[in-house]
Parts: sequence; C-alpha cells; structure tokens
Amino acid sequence: MPKSISFLICLCVIVLYSCNEKKENPEEELIDKKTYSIQKNEVHVAVLQETAFKKELVSNGKLIALQKNSLKFEVGERLEKLYVANGDIVKEGETLAVLKPYVFQRKLDKATINLKKATLDFKDQLLGRGYDYDVKDSIPKNIYEMVAIRSGYDDALRDVEDAKYELQSSKLKAPFSGRIANIVNKQFEQISAGKDFITLINDAVFEVEFYLIESEIGDVSVNDQVEIIPFALEKTYQGKITTINPLVEKNGTILVKALVKNDGLLMEGMNIKVLIQKDILNQLIVPKEAVILRQNQEVLFKVVNGRAFWTYVLTTNENSRNYAVIPHPDKSSAVLTPGDSIIVAGNLNLAHDSEVFVKKSIE
Repeated sequence: MPKSISFLICLCVIVLYSCNEKKENPEEELIDKKTYSIQKNEVHVAVLQETAFKKELVSNGKLIALQKNSLKFEVGERLEKLYVANGDIVKEGETLAVLKPYVFQRKLDKATINLKKATLDFKDQLLGRGYDYDVKDSIPKNIYEMVAIRSGYDDALRDVEDAKYELQSSKLKAPFSGRIANIVNKQFEQISAGKDFITLINDAVFEVEFYLIESEIGDVSVNDQVEIIPFALEKTYQGKITTINPLVEKNGTILVKALVKNDGLLMEGMNIKVLIQKDILNQLIVPKEAVILRQNQEVLFKVVNGRAFWTYVLTTNENSRNYAVIPHPDKSSAVLTPGDSIIVAGNLNLAHDSEVFVKKSIE
C-alpha cells in the first residue's frame, strides 16, 4: 500500500475518534456557553416636596461703567511727564500727565508784566480825574469802566486769567477716582489740544444693561435682586434692579438696568448672564432628571414597596435645575403626594411595575 494512502487512512481514524470523544463528554460543551446573571434595576430616589418654586428669568447683558470719561488736554504741547499706565487706579485730583510748561509760563509772565503796566496807567488816569484808585467806592461806575478800558487794564486782567488757565491746563488731573484705560501717547510726543488722551473709568460700581421680553416684564420690579454671572469668570455676583425703561422696543424687548459692586475682577464692557428668581409658593418640585417621556407624555416613577410605578404629570414651571409638576388632570391614576419617593436616576430604561433596588436616597 502506498504511504500516502496509509497516511490518509490514519488521519480519518483520528478525526472520527475525536468526534466520538466530544459526543461522549456533553458536560464539556457547557464550558463555551455564556451564563447571565439577573440584572438589578438600581435607582436613586428623592423625596417629593411641596415648597416654593424659584422661577428663573434668564437674559444676557453687558457691564457699563457709571462714570466713564475721555480726558483731554485743552492746550497743545509736548508731553513732558506721564505718571500713569493702563490699568492703574487713581484718586480724584491726582495728576495724570503734564505738558512742557515753558511756553505757558512765559505767557503768564508776560501777561503779568503787561498787567502791572496797565495798572499804573489806570491809576494815573484816575488821579488825573481826581479819583484815588485805592478808594474804589468813591469812583463812579461809568468813570471806572471807561478808564479801565482806555488804559488797557481790563484786557490785561483777562490776559493774566487766560495765561493762568492755560498753565493750569497743561496738567491733566483726575476729575474722579477710577481706573486708567486707553492710553495711546508716549512721553515726549506732541499732544494736540482737544484730542482724547486718557479714558478714566469709575469701576467701583457697574451698571448692568439687559433686556426682557414683554411677557416677562410683569415678573420683575425695581429693587428686585438679580444674579450676575460674567461669561469670563466662574463667579456669581448679586445685584439690584434700579430702572425699568417704560418703552417696548421694535423687537418686543424692554431695557432693564441693575447695579452690581465690583470686587476688582469685573471690567467695563464684560458680557454677562443675568438670572432673576421669583418664588411661586406651594409647588411640587422634582429634579429635571426625574421627568422622562413615555408614549410622548411626561411621566415620573414612584417607588412603592420596591417596585417602580410611572405617574403621568404636567410640568407647570421650570428653571435650570428643577420642574414644578402636577398630576396629569386627564389621568385618573395620576396621584402625587408630598413624601413620595421619586426616581431621579436609573429611570431611563425602566418599565412600569419593574422591581428596583434603591441604591441612594437624596434628601
């Protein structure tokens, strides 16, 4: 017999033997089968409470400084000193910058000398008319005015006042306390009269401007508290409504303003979110996670004796966290009672009358 045929016969025998062995050991077939444990419906519950519901009105707005001025030099000259930088806090009356005073001081000196000359001429003309300059009450008003004009005394007085004003105007001082912004010029640059030089912002208190729609305006009034949340900061501030503009704008909104104190982090022009909360008394409150949809209707699950039963509800109000609910008026089986255990987690895949295990109870 050829070797190849003998090899094939041996191989067939081995395969047949293996198959018979597998049939004779059925217990080994169970090794590959998967076993499944009974799943537990673990849920978290909260106690249904009847309390005041905090209705929220939400709007976006901006921070506006109560005092904000663009400061300018009223005279032009080279910038000699700049004492502040953007972001500095200054006090009322503090000197911010100084122009080169030489020209203004020379003008004042010249005006002062001219005034002395005019005063001498004025006195001489009065004496020529029989009047003493030092006894002004004895000089008739029409005579005094005429001589003051002819001698140049009036003009000289005005020139001195103008020169003093220009010299004084070469120093820029803070009209109120605040924070410096928008400095563009540098030391020794030529400054033009009347050109914006520095912006001074009083940022101790900010005005908050935001809009509400017509249907919301009835829920707010002056002196109501508001929460202000800057988008750039993870922080909440308390404010108070100061004015409600009695005018509906073209887009159906109404301008509302509030005040908020600055802790040093708020800045002019910041974008903010505004939250206004109003209490609605005697409401059944549940977390938003408790209400789900079944058959396109709102339901929540109550736990009774270890089983979950759904109850049809209607949500009457909502805020960022909670719903105010009532039993569905068209469902006779819908009943809610303060103290009920309401499932707030693990309810997404529950069926009515499912057995549940309460893993956590939330007060």
